[in-house]
Amino acid sequence: MPSQPDCSAFDADSLIRRNRTAAAVLTVTVDGVPSAGRDVIVRQRNHKFLFGCIGFDFIPLANGEPLPDPSAAPRSGSELPDEAVAVHDEDLAERWLELFNFVTLPFYWGRFEPVRGRPDTERLRKTARWFADRGCVVKGHPLAWHTVTADWLLELPNEEILREQVRRIHREVTGFGGLIDMWDVINEVVIMPVFDKYDNGITRICRDMGRIPLVRTVFDAAREANPNATLLLNDFDMSTAYECLIEGVLEAGIKIDALGLQSHMHQGYWGEEKTLAVIDRFARYGLPIHFTETTIVSGQIMPPEIEDLNDYRVPEWPTTPEGEERQAEEIVRHYKTLLSHPAVEGMTYWGFSDGGWLGAPGGFVRLDGTPKPSYEALRSLVKGEWWLEPTTMAADDDGVVRFSGFLGEYEVSAGGRTATFRLDEPGETAISVAL
Repeated sequence: MPSQPDCSAFDADSLIRRNRTAAAVLTVTVDGVPSAGRDVIVRQRNHKFLFGCIGFDFIPLANGEPLPDPSAAPRSGSELPDEAVAVHDEDLAERWLELFNFVTLPFYWGRFEPVRGRPDTERLRKTARWFADRGCVVKGHPLAWHTVTADWLLELPNEEILREQVRRIHREVTGFGGLIDMWDVINEVVIMPVFDKYDNGITRICRDMGRIPLVRTVFDAAREANPNATLLLNDFDMSTAYECLIEGVLEAGIKIDALGLQSHMHQGYWGEEKTLAVIDRFARYGLPIHFTETTIVSGQIMPPEIEDLNDYRVPEWPTTPEGEERQAEEIVRHYKTLLSHPAVEGMTYWGFSDGGWLGAPGGFVRLDGTPKPSYEALRSLVKGEWWLEPTTMAADDDGVVRFSGFLGEYEVSAGGRTATFRLDEPGETAISVAL
C-alpha cells in the first residue's frame, strides 16, 4: 500500500507558493514607450531552484565516444564494478534535460587520476561544457574524500600527501573555473579519521591533522583557486556528530557557502516529519542547504538492520510495479517537502536510471531506458505545476502585465523583439523590461 503522510498539518503547496513564487508587476516598453494595450508573450526559461542529478553516465555521449554496453562494463564514475545502467544516449539525455538544470560530475581522485600526473581533465571538461551549453549549473564532486581516492598516495609520507591534495584542488578548481564554479570540497569528514575498511592517504592525513584543520586546508585551497566559487561541506551522517563538526568549522572561522546533506533512502522514505526536522536542524546555521545525494527505490526496501548501505549486496534488485507506484508518490512528497522550506537551494538525485549505486532500482527510468511513473510525476511538477508555458498577456494602459510565477529566468516578447528577466525573490516584485 502507498505510504501515507505522517505530518497531517503540513501544507506543502501553500508553503511552496509563499517561498518559491513571485507576483510580478512587469512594465514593458517598446522603443521607450509603454506597450499599452499590446499583447506580450511571457514564458519561463529556467528555475532558480537547482533541480539536479548526476551526469556520470553521459561522459561517453558528451565526448563522442562509443556508448558502452551496460551489461559488459562498469559505468564511468561508478563505485561498484558490477553496476549496469541504461545506455545514456541522446534520447535519454533529452529526458534528463526535461527534468534537471543542475548536474554533478565525478572527480573521484582514484578514477580521475589513477596514474599520478595523468588526470582525466579533457573528458570531464568536455562533459561539463556539454551540460553548461544546455543551460545546466555544473558541480564537481568531490575534491577530497577518503573513498575512491588515489592508490598512489599510499606511497607518500603524510606531508607529501597533503601537498598533493592541495595541489590537486588548485589544479581542478582553477582549471575548471568559469565552467564549474561549485564544488563538494570535502566529503564525509565525520567518519574520515576513523574509517577502517581499508588504508588510504586521506584518512592518514585526517588522523594526523584532525578534522577541522583538514577542512580549513582544503577550503582555503579551493577559495584561493576560485574566490567566486560556491564551496560545500558534504556528509551522509545526519547525527549530532555532523552538527558538532559544522559548529567547530564555523567557530574556527572557516567560510562554508552551503551545507550538503545526503539522503539515500534505500531503507525507506524518510517522510515529511523527519525530512523537515533534518532541514530545521541544519538550517539554524544560516547557510543554504543542498540535498546532495538522494535516492528513493522502486523495488524491495533494504532491511533496516543494515548499518552501512554498502554492505547490502544482492544478485538482483529489480524494480516492481508496486514499488514504482510507491516511488512516484514519495518522489512528489519529497520534492514538495524540500521546496516548502526556504533554506533548501538545491536537490541532486543520485542516478537517472536503475542499477546505479549498489545496483538499486532508484532511478527515474528502467534499465531499458523507459520512464517510470516517478519520471512523469516529477515532470508534472517541474515542467507543469511549477512552470509557466508561453502565455499571451495583454498589457494595461501603462504597459503593465501582472502574473505569478516560480522563481527563475523568464522571457518576454512582443513585435518580434525579446528580452529576458529574472524573478529572484518571493512576494510582489516590480520589473521593467525594454524591448
